[in-house]
Amino acid sequence: MSKCVLTEVGGREETLNTEILVYSSPECEIECPERLTAALDGLRQRGLQQRCLCLTACEASEEELGLVHSPEYVALVRRTETLDKEELQALSKQFDAVYFHPNTFHCARLAVGAALQLVDAVLTGAVHNGLALVRPPGHHSQKEAANGFCVFNNVAIAAKHAKQKYGLQRILIVDWDIHHGQGIQYIFDDDPSVLYFSWHRYEHGRFWPFLQESDAHAVGQGQGQGFTVNLPWNQVGMGNADYLAAFLHVLLPLAFEFDPELVLVSAGFDSAIGDPEGRMRATPECFAHLTQLLQVLAGGRICAVLEGGYYLESLAQSVCMMVQTLLGDPTPPLLGLMVPCQSALESIQSVQTAQAPHWASLQQNVAPVLGPSTRFPEGRSLPLLTESPTCEAAEAALSPLQDEVCLRPTPPICTAVALAVPGAALALPPGVLLQEESALREETEAWARLHKSLFQDESLVALGKILCLLGGILDGQVRNGIAATAALATAATVEVIIQRCLSHGAQRLLCVALGQLDRPLDLADHGRVLWLNIRGKEAAVESMFHISTPLPQTTGGFLSCILGLVLPLAYGFQPDVVLMALGPAHGLQNAQAALLASVLRGPAGGRILAVVEEESILQLARTLAQVLQGEAPPSLGPFFMASPEEIRALRLLKAQLEPRWKLLQVAAPPPGPCSPIA
Repeated sequence: MSKCVLTEVGGREETLNTEILVYSSPECEIECPERLTAALDGLRQRGLQQRCLCLTACEASEEELGLVHSPEYVALVRRTETLDKEELQALSKQFDAVYFHPNTFHCARLAVGAALQLVDAVLTGAVHNGLALVRPPGHHSQKEAANGFCVFNNVAIAAKHAKQKYGLQRILIVDWDIHHGQGIQYIFDDDPSVLYFSWHRYEHGRFWPFLQESDAHAVGQGQGQGFTVNLPWNQVGMGNADYLAAFLHVLLPLAFEFDPELVLVSAGFDSAIGDPEGRMRATPECFAHLTQLLQVLAGGRICAVLEGGYYLESLAQSVCMMVQTLLGDPTPPLLGLMVPCQSALESIQSVQTAQAPHWASLQQNVAPVLGPSTRFPEGRSLPLLTESPTCEAAEAALSPLQDEVCLRPTPPICTAVALAVPGAALALPPGVLLQEESALREETEAWARLHKSLFQDESLVALGKILCLLGGILDGQVRNGIAATAALATAATVEVIIQRCLSHGAQRLLCVALGQLDRPLDLADHGRVLWLNIRGKEAAVESMFHISTPLPQTTGGFLSCILGLVLPLAYGFQPDVVLMALGPAHGLQNAQAALLASVLRGPAGGRILAVVEEESILQLARTLAQVLQGEAPPSLGPFFMASPEEIRALRLLKAQLEPRWKLLQVAAPPPGPCSPIA
């Protein structure tokens, strides 16, 4: 099966350029053919297009357009093929920010057709996921109206198509374009089978499309209440930390509870740095991380469709970041401090408050004390950042990123496994290297002498294999790995791994220890190792780098622990390597271990070593190897709300850790003397 499909609106340059302006329309000129050529050129230059299954789009039928749009509206758009320049201009003026051209009907049908071909390819199992590079975009288009450069609603039609043709009952639409996709919202406003999430520049209703229903209080109508989720950005300048916080504290908790069968992404990259429409600061690699977080949903079935994006360099790099993640490549490191701004936290909190009556996952996580409302007080001036990112600033931020994308080598081996159990090779998925005997005999014996009573015979052999595997990860020859330890040697092995990482160039190591594993006593609290122990009955903060939490027994509690504690800590710490150690009585089910390993791939660029005790390891090793290679983790099963004890433990930890780890915050602090609201 191919990993990723790339659908284009035509495979020829002339097809990409069929909507060149025939009359002056300053507000629409940024939606230009060069948007697609820039994205495609970027994919070709990085060798990404060649790794995809590329499809040339076919026009959608009028019957398919009718899944969303009225026959009268389809006929109106069809009529543009025969109109002269003055008639086209007059018709365009009947709509908001719309440009009609003699080729509009053809191009808009190609855009819809590309989205439908992508859905077909993913849902028939021909590919895992994909991206449709199309124009015109679609998410503003409504049943009987073009709007905001959009003619037909590509993603909404794709969702209706998936429901009608494949019988899907739960579809998640993630709209990260910087403009509110009100067209999608209107189409599914009362439909509980589609969960629509949109973040967008809002500025308290003072940014296009200037709609009250773009605010957080709009949650859907009738049976669809709670299935529209609007996250309004009330300032420009939102960055990587703000976008991550929105995913971890709003979107992903709802998505796991909703349990979608398909994820559609309205992939607008005007929310990236340098775009004149968005004026945001999120760098292109952020979209790699957002994509990887979505891949743990719906069995990895993701269909992304291009929406906006008008700064060509940022657009091209963001598209490349998304595609390389869909292909399974490791995510590059995120730039900057992981500290959400106060305005972002206020917006996130307003969404949690509006949605909590409809979602158990937010009822268990909603902050007990509310900060200021995002509603703008009468008589106060609009709070803005003192600066917004200029094109020059964006180019300065993008230049080193471009070098890294081009020069950062992909390890020749994706996943290696060090096991000493019979039949290991047959149990592992294809493409996984089975680590043979170690050539590091002297080094292994030197490390073992520190724990003479624990490393004997077979456990010494296992340690040698682990050191060889770890060396491959640290040297960039292996992306990640799984290793087995003898039952009595797990703690000592973890200590050796930590010491070797620190002595061989790793600046920051995140150790997530499960079960009866204590932090090494002689490990200095120097900030280079973040030790998170998930076990036992008590939540405790020994230091900002030594944290213990109970293992939740409910799906809701486990997800809250991962999304609300583990990942905010991991992204805030920004480790070079992640060590995931499953010790005695770790208590994790295979699906839980797979989800944990899958999401921990992101913060360290895929450099993760999972250490597991030998007992019953084969099935677990296979599951871990699959997710470390980029496959989606298995479902956790039905959602059960966290217990009161689990909620209290998480809140206790957050209250103590938030001063150091800002990504844990879900509520904005009250305005202080330096607040932008005066």
